[in-house]
Amino acid sequence: MKVKDLAEKYSMKILNAADIETREAKGCYCGDLLSWVMSRANADDIWLTVMGNVNSVGVAVLSDVACIVLTENAAFDADALKRAQENSVIVLQTEMNTYETATKIYEELK
Repeated sequence: MKVKDLAEKYSMKILNAADIETREAKGCYCGDLLSWVMSRANADDIWLTVMGNVNSVGVAVLSDVACIVLTENAAFDADALKRAQENSVIVLQTEMNTYETATKIYEELK
């Protein structure tokens, strides 16, 4: 599914659009421990987290995830936004908790 379609369908706030029009998502990974995510998330996964700092953007780049989705309206700091823009990382934000978001994504991808 296209990340844009996910954002629109579930009214997610787009914090950084990057290539949202064309980026495809093929899986989902939930996690907040950055080293764990870096070693386990797959390329093209939608990464669900509450970690909205510059290190999260680095992990997203290294893992080549389709996007970061900040659940529970987790904050995304200004340094992280700047780094996301520099590295073309799509960042979305949702009010839903991680479980709710993951179940919706699961249904979309199956």
